[in-house]
Amino acid sequence: MEILDHAFMQRALLAAVLVGVTAPAVGIHLVQRRQALMGDGIGHVAMTGVGLGFLMSANPVWVAGLVSIAGAVLMELIRMYGRTRGDIALALLFYGGMAGGVLLTSLSPDGSNANLVSYLFGSLATVSQEDVVAICVLAAFVLAVSLGLRRQLFAVSQDEEFARVTGLPVRALNLLVAVTAAVTVTVAMRVVGLLLVSALMVVPVAAAQQLTRSFRATFAVAVLIGTAVTLAGTVTTYYQDVPPGATIVLLAIAVFVVFTALAAPLARRRARTAGAATGAYDGVRPSPGTADDVKV
Repeated sequence: MEILDHAFMQRALLAAVLVGVTAPAVGIHLVQRRQALMGDGIGHVAMTGVGLGFLMSANPVWVAGLVSIAGAVLMELIRMYGRTRGDIALALLFYGGMAGGVLLTSLSPDGSNANLVSYLFGSLATVSQEDVVAICVLAAFVLAVSLGLRRQLFAVSQDEEFARVTGLPVRALNLLVAVTAAVTVTVAMRVVGLLLVSALMVVPVAAAQQLTRSFRATFAVAVLIGTAVTLAGTVTTYYQDVPPGATIVLLAIAVFVVFTALAAPLARRRARTAGAATGAYDGVRPSPGTADDVKV
């Protein structure tokens, strides 16, 4: 294929696959916790990291990762202890992160905010070999946490009080979710951009929820959707010369619309099937209690 003849597209496609897998893998926990916009807030904070990377002549991906983690941890601490004034503190953090990114970028040796645009909205042509290495390392961390601690993270995201009663370290797991969300934002910013990454963390999960009934199925379908739309968006960008981030997000929204249209007849079919099976089961259904069979 012609698209694979170019080294920059090989790097872009690899980055797209990693983003498509990691974003929904973390996003499913944010959706469960009703923190769908957390990725957007972390993206604002990450802008300061990008600007600091430019100013220090360092790789913005690594610097943005460190700044994003610090910002995500601070956001989670504010959520835990901020109480009534927490929303104001979060707003200051978000806006300060955006303003800091613009200011630091303008003070960098290049002296132009034009370099910031590729990080805000994604740019496939500028994904370097060093960026790919950073994305691979960070994505491996996200997947290790998401899969290795799947049941624990599910328990905390579903019901914090129940998780605390069972002896799980709820605060530590909440902070871990925040850290993985920050790392995911860093992974995705070169493909979809900081201002659109939250959509890729949330929309595939929301689309999968229209047709699935369990956490495991939602997780799998969301990852498949994320991978499909990032690859499709990357290929479309190559042939049509359109912005990658916007294309990927619009494709994800299109999938959500299609799945929503299919959800109603599927729900009616399930209802008829359940009604027919009521006599056989005497009205008793299996008790939902694990991450594999609880509906999200």
